[in-house]
Amino acid sequence: MSNEQKVTVVGGGLAGSEAAYQISKLGLRVKLIEMRPEVISPAHNSNDLGELVCSNSLKSDSLDNASGILKEEMRQLGSLIIDAADKNRVPAGKALAVDRLKFAEYITEKIESNPLIDLVREEFKEIPENLDSPLIIASGPLTSESLSESIKRLSDSDHLYFYDSISPIIDAESIDYSIVYKASRYQNGEQEEGDYLNCPLNEEQYYKLIDELLTSEKIETRDFEKGLYFESCLPVEVIAERGKDTLRFGPAKPVGLKDPRTGEIPYAVVQLRCENKEASMYNIVGFQTKLKYPEQRRVFRMIPGLENAEFMRYGSMHRNTYINSPKLIRPTLQVKDNDVLFFAGQILGVEGYVESAAMGIIAGINAAKVIRGLSPIVPPRETALGSLITYITDTEVKNFQPMNINFGLFPKVQGKMRKAEKKKLIAKNALQTISTFIIS
Repeated sequence: MSNEQKVTVVGGGLAGSEAAYQISKLGLRVKLIEMRPEVISPAHNSNDLGELVCSNSLKSDSLDNASGILKEEMRQLGSLIIDAADKNRVPAGKALAVDRLKFAEYITEKIESNPLIDLVREEFKEIPENLDSPLIIASGPLTSESLSESIKRLSDSDHLYFYDSISPIIDAESIDYSIVYKASRYQNGEQEEGDYLNCPLNEEQYYKLIDELLTSEKIETRDFEKGLYFESCLPVEVIAERGKDTLRFGPAKPVGLKDPRTGEIPYAVVQLRCENKEASMYNIVGFQTKLKYPEQRRVFRMIPGLENAEFMRYGSMHRNTYINSPKLIRPTLQVKDNDVLFFAGQILGVEGYVESAAMGIIAGINAAKVIRGLSPIVPPRETALGSLITYITDTEVKNFQPMNINFGLFPKVQGKMRKAEKKKLIAKNALQTISTFIIS
């Protein structure tokens, strides 16, 4: 490569490969740094770029699903990752599932054969203090220890996390409001309604829930995830294992949560906390879990008021590295106090393969724009891309946790209509908007 100014991208996963590809499409040179095989990740099985380390599914490809809308937006923006998935898909109903080996081989070949991309196999250990050209950190959930330390110094230790502790999120429209009631444990005054929704359980309901938590199928902990549990955020089933009444003195304690309809305090209470400004999503407070997804759906629907709950995100606990993006990142994916430093992918606090790659598209395009002296872009709010970025950069979000794309992140649809019609309208608006979102 010549000595002309180029963008450096750290990480050869989905986001890093996508970012490098987008930059090259715009005619600029890229240095893509991948630590494998010099440093071996505990989660990977090969040295191919874009390797899928968990499921081979990129979730739904249907436009009645938020993930499907995001994929279609990425297709319109010329995504390498979606192209690789489309060309190597395997039968999976409405889901976009892939032959994971051929998928990674396709991405690797596209990167290695690109004359504008210099693939360097070495560990990137530290972010330079004085950058003279754009740098994109797309090192993923298993960022090396040395780079993690560098990011920690950049962002302050309070803004870097090394594990996910995530409770399920429920679609607000699927909650039975004839059963749940509003109240906060420490609200001031009898007239104050409270910020939490409360699901009251009687004695029989509570112990049935505990029994199911104890006997349901759990996801096995992998070697590189062991030792991640902290006392302040144990899986709900681990709390239940310590005694059948333990949960009633923890996340499900009913103290101060009198049901205004009965005037009594229930035997136990599961609380729901609003997740966004539009109040379209609610978090099941304290219910981080290792239950398998079908088991979460079955068991948590035993909670009164959640019998028909629709899950916008399932709970999980796993090894991860992500930054507090609302505090640190602009909607352009630049660091707030550094115009040439970008983050992309799962390290931003997005969940999922497609979401990670999508952030690579925006970071890559904007890094190229910075080199050319142009203003970075921000995807319109109506799009899946824009909605996801709005979430991870919203400074009013409290207790920031990783999120995947879902309909609760899109702008609220006005007017009364059926849920299916709302989804169609959101998809129509998103794809019409992205089609006019011309990248100059």
